[in-house]
Amino acid sequence: MILELKQTEKAEGLFEGWEETLIWSCMQGVMGKIYADSLENPASAMAVLGDFCFLAGKPDKEMVQYGPKPGKKNVMIMVPQNEEWAELIRECFQEKAKEVVRYAIKKEPDVFDRELLQTIVDGLPKEYELRMMDEELFRHCRKIEWCRDWTVQYKDYDRYRKYGLGAVILKDGEPVSGASSYSGYRGGIEVQIDTREDYRRRGLAGICGAKLILECLKRGWYPSWDAQNQWSAALAEKLGYHLAYEYVAFEV
Repeated sequence: MILELKQTEKAEGLFEGWEETLIWSCMQGVMGKIYADSLENPASAMAVLGDFCFLAGKPDKEMVQYGPKPGKKNVMIMVPQNEEWAELIRECFQEKAKEVVRYAIKKEPDVFDRELLQTIVDGLPKEYELRMMDEELFRHCRKIEWCRDWTVQYKDYDRYRKYGLGAVILKDGEPVSGASSYSGYRGGIEVQIDTREDYRRRGLAGICGAKLILECLKRGWYPSWDAQNQWSAALAEKLGYHLAYEYVAFEV
């Protein structure tokens, strides 16, 4: 039986050493949920936040199958703690599980060059406007499919204001690029960056990212970055991050 674990500290040991802020969000009770095979002495656990699912502890087939909810999401990104979990995902979902490579970025709070980041921000062409995410923008971005991930994990603006942060570039009053918090935890955010397709390759994502990092540093927050692809990893390195390692995930 798979149960929602309210006393998340019971699963702490299963996720130990896994530096994923989405797991931290779930463990802290800020957002997301922890599921386990036991409420008192879990051997297997799963952290679920948004489109992501992290599987830890003793590989459990029932846990793997419990993860994705058909009809609720188009794709669930399942991240196995080890190869044994990965084999179970392949076995359970077969051709429905697309194996992908993602790029973990080192968490180095003191690595950022503020002057460099400010120089990047100052490079914004005059025809654009750069704004921090306020309630008006929050509500507007939630209605736009391509940038919904900037706000969708937050139930309302009050929650976003407490655990989120975002920088948005507008053209003629409409968002064309932005860097925001996919999720938040106590002490930082997980960065989500996207640019509208017709405005890509103009350096806008880097400007948003630089602004968001600077604002996080002002608050004493850490802007955590996990790269979906090589382009995202390269942008992260341009802004001062360093690659930690590649890892396998499954888009189910």
